Amino acid sequence: MDFRWIAWNRDHVGEHGVHWREAESVVRQAKPPFPEQVGEDKLLVVGQGRGGRLLQVIYVLDADDTVFVIHARPLTDREKRRYRRRTKG
Repeated sequence: MDFRWIAWNRDHVGEHGVHWREAESVVRQAKPPFPEQVGEDKLLVVGQGRGGRLLQVIYVLDADDTVFVIHARPLTDREKRRYRRRTKG
């Protein structure tokens, strides 16, 4: 799995306290029901980042299937509860 990083997306995920390598790790380790389609061309993954914190990563696939992360941030407490209920079992 290849990723495409430019200054804009590295800076953008960094503004949310997420390192770009951490975002990559969440995408690489995605387990069903993820990735999930959101919108026409965006994919969403939720998973564990550094120290077990839960992150949301949104990305698009370039024409050559390269992953271009457009957003990454820690989950809110409410989102964490919903995620844990959804993946329980």
